[in-house]
Amino acid sequence: MANVLLEFKASAGDSEPQTRPVLFVGQLANLQQLNWTQVKGKLQPVVTKEIWQAALASLNPNPTDSCPLYLSFAAVAALPSRVSRHNSPSSAHFLTRLVRTCLPAGNNRCIVMVCEHSDVFASACAIARAFPLFTRRSASSRRTEKKHVTVEFVTVGQDSGPLEVSTLKCLASAADGVRLAARIVDAPCSEMNTDDFLKEIKAVGNELGITPTIIRGEELKQKGFGGIYGVGKAAQHPPALAVLSHTPSGATQAIAWVGKGIVYDTGGLSIKGKTTMPGMKRDCGGAAAILGAFKATVKQGFKDNLHAVFCLAENSVGPTATRPDDIHTLYSGKTVEINNTDAEGRLVLSDGVVYASKDLSADIILDMATLTGAQVLTGSFRPQLCYIHLHVEERHQNISLLWGSRRKGTP
Repeated sequence: MANVLLEFKASAGDSEPQTRPVLFVGQLANLQQLNWTQVKGKLQPVVTKEIWQAALASLNPNPTDSCPLYLSFAAVAALPSRVSRHNSPSSAHFLTRLVRTCLPAGNNRCIVMVCEHSDVFASACAIARAFPLFTRRSASSRRTEKKHVTVEFVTVGQDSGPLEVSTLKCLASAADGVRLAARIVDAPCSEMNTDDFLKEIKAVGNELGITPTIIRGEELKQKGFGGIYGVGKAAQHPPALAVLSHTPSGATQAIAWVGKGIVYDTGGLSIKGKTTMPGMKRDCGGAAAILGAFKATVKQGFKDNLHAVFCLAENSVGPTATRPDDIHTLYSGKTVEINNTDAEGRLVLSDGVVYASKDLSADIILDMATLTGAQVLTGSFRPQLCYIHLHVEERHQNISLLWGSRRKGTP
């Protein structure tokens, strides 16, 4: 998947399945709204109208289902048709899995996504997740050829019609951001320590014409960032606070995104066990997602001030590691007594959030983190949100459903 070029088009053109394998995917009700004239150009002459209709009739998504149309060159797959009030109507959380398992093999392939216009963005991001950029598999190193996947959206319902060029550019930027975040999260700490993460931040800054602000190592301690410094001081690669700032002229408000970037979480001296530690390279997922989102948002010409704050550290074990009973002074000036070094996320985020408020004068602050322990304590796996104004809460909850959040955990 690392050598896949992903492209979004309003129309991918006509071709035979043997030349360009194709996957049609969508909720069954949406697939049934397609006219034969909309699909025959990618299926004829090997797939007839009768075969297409028979395939649709055979689909019984529970929660998903698929049916081959012609050997291993063409298929149709159905997303869940039933959703609860907690799920995204797009069923995007199933789409990634369907694309991975049902898309025919080949160097030049096509995905036809059939959905309502309101589900286009969530669906594009879900498709992007099916094509990760990071791999170290031995076989993949021998494959040098580039593979091309074209994604065509067919919208149904009230707002049907071809997507505009501006929308396609937005989808491409979002998909690029999703794949960037996934690459950072998938990479092991041996290749994505705090130094490497800073290189990723600098690379995005160079692409956008932004010079990052970086505070790291002993400078964190000197400037009062006791949370980030205390968590990461025992690691070989020093902790850091990094900031990318997009400040266009005419901006009316400042928004800050704060990401938890624990590049590896051993738990510290409150060390994790052999079954819970594997996979903790993913504890930088919040910061990785914010880096990808910042890149995509700025490339789309965001009009207000936007700051991305990255709280980077490796929660490691060593002679200088934080001990339970130690006391840290956070950037806010508050003191914190440590009773569990494996609850490090709130410590690094507290410094980042206060920096966003005090130094960046942010009007809106959003933090993103893999706070697994905090999620368990709240009783359900869903985005944990805190608001001062109820109208803001309602607005953001509605948006979260559109972009694909769901009750049982969107990583």
